[in-house]
Amino acid sequence: MKLKIGKLKVPVPIIQGGMAVRISTANLAAAVANEGGIGVIAGTGMSPDELRWEIRSARELSSGIIGINVLFAVRDFALLVKTAIEEGIDLVISGAGFSRDMFTWGKERDVPIVPIVSSARLAILAEKMGASAVVVEGKEAGGHLGTDRMMREILPEVKKAVSIPVIAAGGIIDRQDFEEALVMGADGVQMGTRFAASVESNASDEFKGLYVKATKDDVVLINSPVGMVGRGLKNDFQRRIEGDKSLEIAECRGCLKKCSKIYCIMEALKNACKNGNHAEALIFAGEKVEKIREILTVREIFKRLLGG
Repeated sequence: MKLKIGKLKVPVPIIQGGMAVRISTANLAAAVANEGGIGVIAGTGMSPDELRWEIRSARELSSGIIGINVLFAVRDFALLVKTAIEEGIDLVISGAGFSRDMFTWGKERDVPIVPIVSSARLAILAEKMGASAVVVEGKEAGGHLGTDRMMREILPEVKKAVSIPVIAAGGIIDRQDFEEALVMGADGVQMGTRFAASVESNASDEFKGLYVKATKDDVVLINSPVGMVGRGLKNDFQRRIEGDKSLEIAECRGCLKKCSKIYCIMEALKNACKNGNHAEALIFAGEKVEKIREILTVREIFKRLLGG
């Protein structure tokens, strides 16, 4: 059941999703790495110095495999990826796009680069450019979505099309989901929503409580300034987005390469980590969030996934 990505030998084929902004920080990444999976720090929305600090903190807490995830749409994408590589990060995951340059950066320092894709065509392109693996994410995932197709539809197509490891993502919450993905041919899984509702997650208590109380009817698609739809939960902020054509941005920092400026997504996602600020928070969540009924430690999540 081990997973091999480039030079990395992963004892347990579970990658923790890189949930921005500041949901996936050092504490969560280290806890996942300590259980034998790949712990991931979400670099999106961080400064290079913040990212350095998070990587160093994770290293102090774990000797396991630590990666980063950076949204390709952010203006500082190259700077953040290069900073992480200089810090000796084990793995780089790129969401919402990729470029030829990032594979060159990884090759220069022998760091595996793993893009998130939503089609066999993109997977083939990524492999040709030098990807060490691909994450195949379906519409069941939380956060920004690159497709309206289910992961179980896309996964077999990608497996046939490439020879590098293929990681399944989207809608994986419990042991049944995990085992089904492996049976379908996945070499491993990436899980975000379940780990967002962990003790070690940097999400606020209010955020985690919404996950525990969520029903299927609470899960909606949300327009994003990034130019993609996202999947998340109904709340006051989401209803304001739906009702208004745009929300006032107090101060635009120009953090995205392209932004519709309908609202400030960085601030909305940061507020998800702050108790008492949920009237201004965007709560991303996966399609199967209703399966989560308690906040667990990372250790307990792994135990249940592996049938321990």
